Amino acid sequence: MREYLLVALTAAVVTFLLVGLVRALAFRIGAVAYPRQRDVHVKPMPRMGGLAMYGGVIGGMLLAHQLPVLRSAFDFSDDPYAVMIGGGVIVLVGVLDDRFELDSLTKLAGQVTSAGILVLFGLQWLVFWVPWGDDGAGTGSVLALDQNQGALLSVLLAVTMVNAMNFVDGLDGLAAGIGLIAAIATCAFSIGLLADNGGEVGAYPPALIAATLAGACLGFLPHNFNPARIFMGDSGSMLIGLMLAAATTSASGKINYSSLDATDLLGLLSPLVVVAAVLFVPMLDLLMAVVRRTRRGESPFSADKMHLHHRLLEIGHSQRRAVLLIYLWAGVLAFGAVALTLFDDAVVLWCLAIGLLLALLVSAIPRLREPRRG
Repeated sequence: MREYLLVALTAAVVTFLLVGLVRALAFRIGAVAYPRQRDVHVKPMPRMGGLAMYGGVIGGMLLAHQLPVLRSAFDFSDDPYAVMIGGGVIVLVGVLDDRFELDSLTKLAGQVTSAGILVLFGLQWLVFWVPWGDDGAGTGSVLALDQNQGALLSVLLAVTMVNAMNFVDGLDGLAAGIGLIAAIATCAFSIGLLADNGGEVGAYPPALIAATLAGACLGFLPHNFNPARIFMGDSGSMLIGLMLAAATTSASGKINYSSLDATDLLGLLSPLVVVAAVLFVPMLDLLMAVVRRTRRGESPFSADKMHLHHRLLEIGHSQRRAVLLIYLWAGVLAFGAVALTLFDDAVVLWCLAIGLLLALLVSAIPRLREPRRG
Protein backbone atom coordinates (compact mmCIF):
# COMPACT_ATOMS: atom_id res chain seq x y z
CA MET A 1 0.00 0.00 0.00
CA ARG A 2 2.83 2.43 0.82
CA GLU A 3 4.41 1.91 -2.57
CA TYR A 4 1.10 2.41 -4.40
CA LEU A 5 0.51 5.65 -2.47
CA LEU A 6 4.05 6.83 -3.21
CA VAL A 7 3.60 6.12 -6.94
CA ALA A 8 0.26 7.95 -7.02
CA LEU A 9 1.71 10.93 -5.15
CA THR A 10 4.68 11.09 -7.53
CA ALA A 11 2.38 11.03 -10.57
CA ALA A 12 0.30 13.82 -9.00
CA VAL A 13 3.29 16.05 -8.24
CA VAL A 14 4.88 15.57 -11.68
CA THR A 15 1.56 16.33 -13.41
CA PHE A 16 0.94 19.39 -11.26
CA LEU A 17 4.40 20.80 -12.03
CA LEU A 18 4.23 20.06 -15.76
CA VAL A 19 0.90 21.82 -16.30
CA GLY A 20 2.50 25.29 -16.28
CA LEU A 21 4.97 24.27 -19.01
CA VAL A 22 2.27 22.61 -21.10
CA ARG A 23 0.01 25.64 -20.72
CA ALA A 24 2.74 27.94 -22.06
CA LEU A 25 3.46 25.50 -24.92
CA ALA A 26 -0.23 25.33 -25.85
CA PHE A 27 -0.45 29.12 -26.18
CA ARG A 28 2.78 29.18 -28.16
CA ILE A 29 1.72 26.61 -30.79
CA GLY A 30 -1.93 27.67 -30.93
CA ALA A 31 -3.56 24.70 -29.17
CA VAL A 32 -6.28 26.95 -27.76
CA ALA A 33 -10.03 26.35 -27.40
CA TYR A 34 -11.98 29.42 -28.49
CA PRO A 35 -15.57 29.71 -27.21
CA ARG A 36 -18.23 28.11 -29.43
CA GLN A 37 -22.01 28.07 -29.16
CA ARG A 38 -22.09 24.71 -27.37
CA ASP A 39 -19.27 25.58 -24.93
CA VAL A 40 -19.72 26.95 -21.41
CA HIS A 41 -16.38 28.80 -21.18
CA VAL A 42 -16.31 32.42 -22.33
CA LYS A 43 -12.61 33.05 -22.98
CA PRO A 44 -9.84 31.30 -24.97
CA MET A 45 -8.43 28.38 -23.01
CA PRO A 46 -5.22 26.37 -23.63
CA ARG A 47 -5.61 22.65 -24.24
CA MET A 48 -3.14 19.71 -24.29
CA GLY A 49 -3.38 19.12 -20.52
CA GLY A 50 -3.20 15.41 -21.30
CA LEU A 51 0.47 15.88 -22.13
CA ALA A 52 1.17 16.84 -18.51
CA MET A 53 -0.93 13.92 -17.28
CA TYR A 54 1.04 11.52 -19.46
CA GLY A 55 4.25 12.93 -17.98
CA GLY A 56 2.86 12.19 -14.53
CA VAL A 57 1.99 8.62 -15.53
CA ILE A 58 5.51 8.06 -16.88
CA GLY A 59 7.01 9.55 -13.70
CA GLY A 60 4.94 7.21 -11.53
CA MET A 61 5.82 4.18 -13.67
CA LEU A 62 9.54 4.97 -13.59
CA LEU A 63 9.44 5.25 -9.81
CA ALA A 64 7.51 1.98 -9.51
CA HIS A 65 10.20 0.28 -11.61
CA GLN A 66 12.76 1.19 -8.92
CA LEU A 67 10.71 0.11 -5.89
CA PRO A 68 11.44 -3.28 -4.32
CA VAL A 69 7.88 -4.67 -4.51
CA LEU A 70 6.24 -2.98 -7.49
CA ARG A 71 9.24 -3.71 -9.69
CA SER A 72 7.77 -7.20 -9.93
CA ALA A 73 4.90 -5.77 -11.98
CA PHE A 74 7.44 -5.14 -14.76
CA ASP A 75 9.33 -8.40 -14.32
CA PHE A 76 6.32 -10.72 -14.59
CA SER A 77 4.05 -8.72 -16.93
CA ASP A 78 4.26 -6.44 -19.96
CA ASP A 79 1.06 -4.58 -18.97
CA PRO A 80 2.87 -1.44 -17.67
CA TYR A 81 4.95 -1.23 -20.86
CA ALA A 82 1.79 -1.62 -22.95
CA VAL A 83 0.16 1.30 -21.12
CA MET A 84 3.18 3.58 -21.51
CA ILE A 85 3.53 2.91 -25.25
CA GLY A 86 -0.18 2.80 -26.07
CA GLY A 87 -0.76 5.85 -23.88
CA GLY A 88 2.01 7.71 -25.70
CA VAL A 89 0.38 7.00 -29.06
CA ILE A 90 -3.08 8.14 -27.97
CA VAL A 91 -1.68 11.27 -26.30
CA LEU A 92 0.12 12.11 -29.57
CA VAL A 93 -3.14 11.73 -31.48
CA GLY A 94 -4.89 13.88 -28.87
CA VAL A 95 -2.23 16.60 -29.03
CA LEU A 96 -2.59 16.76 -32.82
CA ASP A 97 -6.36 17.01 -32.41
CA ASP A 98 -6.01 19.72 -29.75
CA ARG A 99 -3.94 21.74 -32.21
CA PHE A 100 -5.40 20.90 -35.65
CA GLU A 101 -8.87 19.41 -34.81
CA LEU A 102 -8.58 16.07 -36.60
CA ASP A 103 -11.61 14.49 -38.25
CA SER A 104 -13.44 11.72 -36.41
CA LEU A 105 -12.14 8.87 -38.61
CA THR A 106 -8.51 9.88 -38.05
CA LYS A 107 -9.07 9.97 -34.30
CA LEU A 108 -10.80 6.59 -34.43
CA ALA A 109 -7.83 5.13 -36.29
CA GLY A 110 -5.52 6.45 -33.57
CA GLN A 111 -7.73 4.98 -30.85
CA VAL A 112 -7.80 1.56 -32.51
CA THR A 113 -4.01 1.68 -32.96
CA SER A 114 -3.49 2.46 -29.27
CA ALA A 115 -5.87 -0.31 -28.23
CA GLY A 116 -4.10 -2.67 -30.64
CA ILE A 117 -0.79 -1.93 -28.93
CA LEU A 118 -2.29 -3.09 -25.62
CA VAL A 119 -3.36 -6.33 -27.29
CA LEU A 120 0.06 -6.86 -28.90
CA PHE A 121 1.61 -6.75 -25.44
CA GLY A 122 -0.84 -9.41 -24.25
CA LEU A 123 -3.20 -7.07 -22.40
CA GLN A 124 -6.57 -8.50 -23.42
CA TRP A 125 -9.64 -10.32 -22.14
CA LEU A 126 -9.20 -14.09 -22.25
CA VAL A 127 -11.79 -15.58 -19.86
CA PHE A 128 -14.92 -14.55 -17.99
CA TRP A 129 -17.74 -16.35 -16.27
CA VAL A 130 -21.16 -16.84 -17.91
CA PRO A 131 -24.30 -18.20 -16.19
CA TRP A 132 -25.07 -20.77 -18.92
CA GLY A 133 -23.33 -24.07 -19.50
CA ASP A 134 -22.21 -26.48 -16.79
CA ASP A 135 -18.73 -27.20 -15.48
CA GLY A 136 -19.99 -30.33 -13.69
CA ALA A 137 -21.10 -28.61 -10.49
CA GLY A 138 -24.04 -26.62 -11.82
CA THR A 139 -22.21 -23.35 -11.45
CA GLY A 140 -22.31 -22.08 -15.01
CA SER A 141 -19.07 -22.04 -16.93
CA VAL A 142 -15.98 -20.00 -17.64
CA LEU A 143 -15.97 -18.79 -21.24
CA ALA A 144 -12.51 -18.95 -22.78
CA LEU A 145 -11.83 -16.71 -25.77
CA ASP A 146 -9.30 -17.43 -28.48
CA GLN A 147 -6.72 -14.81 -29.41
CA ASN A 148 -8.83 -13.22 -32.14
CA GLN A 149 -12.00 -13.03 -30.06
CA GLY A 150 -10.13 -11.67 -27.05
CA ALA A 151 -8.33 -9.09 -29.18
CA LEU A 152 -11.56 -7.90 -30.79
CA LEU A 153 -13.38 -7.61 -27.46
CA SER A 154 -10.45 -5.79 -25.84
CA VAL A 155 -10.10 -3.27 -28.69
CA LEU A 156 -13.86 -2.66 -28.72
CA LEU A 157 -13.92 -2.07 -24.95
CA ALA A 158 -10.92 0.27 -25.07
CA VAL A 159 -12.30 2.35 -27.95
CA THR A 160 -15.70 2.59 -26.22
CA MET A 161 -14.12 3.74 -22.95
CA VAL A 162 -11.93 6.27 -24.76
CA ASN A 163 -14.91 7.83 -26.52
CA ALA A 164 -17.06 7.73 -23.39
CA MET A 165 -14.50 9.79 -21.48
CA ASN A 166 -14.09 12.08 -24.47
CA PHE A 167 -17.84 12.73 -24.65
CA VAL A 168 -18.18 13.51 -20.94
CA ASP A 169 -15.39 16.12 -20.96
CA GLY A 170 -17.55 19.24 -21.15
CA LEU A 171 -17.26 21.13 -17.84
CA ASP A 172 -14.28 22.31 -15.81
CA GLY A 173 -12.89 19.40 -13.81
CA LEU A 174 -15.51 16.89 -14.95
CA ALA A 175 -13.41 14.33 -16.84
CA ALA A 176 -10.46 14.65 -14.43
CA GLY A 177 -12.74 14.06 -11.42
CA ILE A 178 -14.54 11.10 -12.97
CA GLY A 179 -11.18 9.67 -14.01
CA LEU A 180 -9.89 10.07 -10.45
CA ILE A 181 -12.95 8.36 -8.94
CA ALA A 182 -12.90 5.54 -11.48
CA ALA A 183 -9.15 4.99 -11.06
CA ILE A 184 -9.36 4.85 -7.24
CA ALA A 185 -12.26 2.38 -7.47
CA THR A 186 -10.38 0.22 -9.97
CA CYS A 187 -7.25 0.34 -7.79
CA ALA A 188 -9.27 -0.74 -4.74
CA PHE A 189 -10.79 -3.61 -6.71
CA SER A 190 -7.34 -4.69 -7.93
CA ILE A 191 -5.87 -4.56 -4.41
CA GLY A 192 -8.81 -6.69 -3.32
CA LEU A 193 -7.71 -9.20 -5.94
CA LEU A 194 -4.24 -9.14 -4.37
CA ALA A 195 -5.74 -10.08 -1.01
CA ASP A 196 -7.89 -12.83 -2.55
CA ASN A 197 -4.90 -14.28 -4.41
CA GLY A 198 -2.56 -14.18 -1.43
CA GLY A 199 -0.52 -11.28 -2.80
CA GLU A 200 0.19 -12.97 -6.15
CA VAL A 201 2.59 -10.89 -8.27
CA GLY A 202 0.34 -11.17 -11.31
CA ALA A 203 -2.22 -8.91 -9.63
CA TYR A 204 0.21 -5.98 -9.28
CA PRO A 205 -0.11 -4.43 -12.79
CA PRO A 206 -3.81 -3.41 -12.73
CA ALA A 207 -3.43 -1.71 -9.35
CA LEU A 208 -0.25 0.04 -10.56
CA ILE A 209 -1.94 1.31 -13.75
CA ALA A 210 -4.92 2.60 -11.77
CA ALA A 211 -2.71 4.22 -9.11
CA THR A 212 -0.65 6.18 -11.66
CA LEU A 213 -3.82 7.31 -13.44
CA ALA A 214 -5.37 8.42 -10.13
CA GLY A 215 -2.26 10.43 -9.34
CA ALA A 216 -2.22 12.08 -12.77
CA CYS A 217 -5.90 13.08 -12.48
CA LEU A 218 -5.35 14.39 -8.94
CA GLY A 219 -2.38 16.49 -10.01
CA PHE A 220 -4.27 17.97 -12.95
CA LEU A 221 -7.51 18.72 -11.12
CA PRO A 222 -6.33 21.88 -9.23
CA HIS A 223 -5.57 23.52 -12.59
CA ASN A 224 -8.77 22.30 -14.23
CA PHE A 225 -11.51 22.71 -11.61
CA ASN A 226 -13.81 25.70 -12.12
CA PRO A 227 -12.56 28.26 -12.94
CA ALA A 228 -10.14 26.29 -15.10
CA ARG A 229 -6.76 27.57 -16.27
CA ILE A 230 -6.25 24.78 -18.81
CA PHE A 231 -8.28 22.02 -20.51
CA MET A 232 -7.05 18.45 -20.72
CA GLY A 233 -8.29 18.27 -24.32
CA ASP A 234 -8.67 15.01 -26.22
CA SER A 235 -5.09 14.15 -25.25
CA GLY A 236 -6.20 13.87 -21.62
CA SER A 237 -9.70 12.43 -21.91
CA MET A 238 -8.59 9.70 -24.33
CA LEU A 239 -5.63 8.82 -22.09
CA ILE A 240 -7.99 8.39 -19.12
CA GLY A 241 -10.29 6.11 -21.13
CA LEU A 242 -7.43 3.99 -22.45
CA MET A 243 -5.81 3.55 -19.02
CA LEU A 244 -9.12 2.62 -17.38
CA ALA A 245 -9.67 0.03 -20.11
CA ALA A 246 -6.14 -1.28 -19.57
CA ALA A 247 -6.54 -1.52 -15.78
CA THR A 248 -9.90 -3.32 -15.91
CA THR A 249 -8.74 -5.65 -18.69
CA SER A 250 -5.58 -6.48 -16.76
CA ALA A 251 -7.61 -7.15 -13.60
CA SER A 252 -10.07 -9.39 -15.45
CA GLY A 253 -7.42 -12.05 -15.99
CA LYS A 254 -6.55 -12.22 -12.30
CA ILE A 255 -9.90 -13.51 -10.98
CA ASN A 256 -9.58 -16.92 -9.32
CA TYR A 257 -12.84 -18.47 -10.56
CA SER A 258 -12.02 -21.83 -8.98
CA SER A 259 -12.47 -20.30 -5.51
CA LEU A 260 -16.01 -19.09 -6.30
CA ASP A 261 -19.32 -20.90 -6.70
CA ALA A 262 -22.70 -20.12 -8.25
CA THR A 263 -23.97 -18.48 -5.05
CA ASP A 264 -21.24 -15.83 -5.33
CA LEU A 265 -22.69 -14.28 -8.47
CA LEU A 266 -21.17 -10.86 -7.83
CA GLY A 267 -17.75 -12.38 -7.38
CA LEU A 268 -18.07 -14.30 -10.62
CA LEU A 269 -19.24 -11.24 -12.51
CA SER A 270 -17.00 -8.80 -10.64
CA PRO A 271 -14.84 -7.69 -13.61
CA LEU A 272 -17.90 -6.85 -15.71
CA VAL A 273 -19.73 -5.26 -12.75
CA VAL A 274 -16.82 -2.98 -11.91
CA VAL A 275 -16.29 -1.96 -15.54
CA ALA A 276 -19.99 -1.17 -15.96
CA ALA A 277 -20.27 0.81 -12.71
CA VAL A 278 -17.01 2.72 -13.05
CA LEU A 279 -17.99 4.06 -16.46
CA PHE A 280 -21.79 4.11 -16.06
CA VAL A 281 -22.10 7.90 -16.21
CA PRO A 282 -19.86 8.52 -19.25
CA MET A 283 -21.23 5.43 -21.03
CA LEU A 284 -24.80 6.59 -20.45
CA ASP A 285 -23.90 9.99 -21.84
CA LEU A 286 -22.25 8.37 -24.87
CA LEU A 287 -25.21 6.08 -25.55
CA MET A 288 -27.75 8.91 -25.26
CA ALA A 289 -25.66 11.10 -27.58
CA VAL A 290 -25.38 8.39 -30.25
CA VAL A 291 -29.12 7.63 -30.15
CA ARG A 292 -30.04 11.31 -30.14
CA ARG A 293 -27.82 12.20 -33.10
CA THR A 294 -28.60 9.18 -35.26
CA ARG A 295 -32.35 9.79 -34.81
CA ARG A 296 -31.79 13.28 -36.20
CA GLY A 297 -29.91 11.81 -39.15
CA GLU A 298 -26.57 13.22 -37.95
CA SER A 299 -23.18 11.63 -37.37
CA PRO A 300 -22.75 10.09 -33.89
CA PHE A 301 -19.60 12.21 -33.58
CA SER A 302 -21.30 15.52 -34.34
CA ALA A 303 -21.36 17.98 -31.43
CA ASP A 304 -24.41 19.32 -29.59
CA LYS A 305 -25.35 20.88 -26.26
CA MET A 306 -27.51 18.11 -24.79
CA HIS A 307 -25.04 16.09 -22.72
CA LEU A 308 -25.84 15.19 -19.11
CA HIS A 309 -23.85 18.12 -17.76
CA HIS A 310 -25.66 20.51 -20.11
CA ARG A 311 -29.00 19.20 -18.83
CA LEU A 312 -27.94 19.77 -15.21
CA LEU A 313 -27.05 23.35 -16.11
CA GLU A 314 -30.44 23.81 -17.82
CA ILE A 315 -32.44 22.78 -14.73
CA GLY A 316 -30.65 25.35 -12.59
CA HIS A 317 -27.40 23.91 -11.24
CA SER A 318 -24.23 25.98 -11.37
CA GLN A 319 -21.15 24.64 -13.14
CA ARG A 320 -19.47 23.60 -9.92
CA ARG A 321 -22.59 21.99 -8.49
CA ALA A 322 -23.26 20.11 -11.73
CA VAL A 323 -19.72 18.72 -11.68
CA LEU A 324 -19.96 17.75 -8.01
CA LEU A 325 -23.30 16.03 -8.65
CA ILE A 326 -21.80 13.92 -11.42
CA TYR A 327 -18.90 13.12 -9.05
CA LEU A 328 -21.50 11.95 -6.53
CA TRP A 329 -23.27 9.69 -9.02
CA ALA A 330 -20.00 8.26 -10.32
CA GLY A 331 -18.64 7.72 -6.80
CA VAL A 332 -21.76 5.99 -5.47
CA LEU A 333 -21.92 3.61 -8.44
CA ALA A 334 -18.19 2.88 -8.72
CA PHE A 335 -17.41 2.40 -5.04
CA GLY A 336 -20.72 0.62 -4.50
CA ALA A 337 -19.82 -1.95 -7.17
CA VAL A 338 -16.34 -2.45 -5.73
CA ALA A 339 -17.75 -2.82 -2.21
CA LEU A 340 -20.20 -5.46 -3.46
CA THR A 341 -17.28 -7.59 -4.63
CA LEU A 342 -15.37 -7.21 -1.34
CA PHE A 343 -17.88 -6.95 1.56
CA ASP A 344 -21.24 -8.29 2.76
CA ASP A 345 -23.79 -7.86 -0.03
CA ALA A 346 -26.83 -6.94 2.09
CA VAL A 347 -25.16 -4.08 3.96
CA VAL A 348 -23.56 -2.70 0.81
CA LEU A 349 -26.84 -2.85 -1.13
CA TRP A 350 -28.61 -0.81 1.58
CA CYS A 351 -25.83 1.78 1.56
CA LEU A 352 -25.86 1.87 -2.23
CA ALA A 353 -29.63 2.41 -2.31
CA ILE A 354 -29.39 5.26 0.22
CA GLY A 355 -26.54 6.84 -1.75
CA LEU A 356 -28.46 6.67 -5.04
CA LEU A 357 -31.57 8.15 -3.39
CA LEU A 358 -29.51 11.00 -1.95
CA ALA A 359 -27.90 11.67 -5.34
CA LEU A 360 -31.34 11.70 -7.02
CA LEU A 361 -32.80 14.13 -4.47
CA VAL A 362 -29.85 16.52 -4.68
CA SER A 363 -29.98 16.43 -8.49
CA ALA A 364 -33.70 17.28 -8.47
CA ILE A 365 -33.50 20.21 -6.00
CA PRO A 366 -33.94 22.96 -8.67
CA ARG A 367 -37.02 21.16 -10.04
CA LEU A 368 -38.48 20.74 -6.56
CA ARG A 369 -38.08 24.46 -5.91
CA GLU A 370 -39.97 25.56 -9.03
CA PRO A 371 -43.53 25.03 -7.63
CA ARG A 372 -42.63 27.15 -4.58
CA ARG A 373 -41.38 29.95 -6.79
CA GLY A 374 -44.57 29.73 -8.82
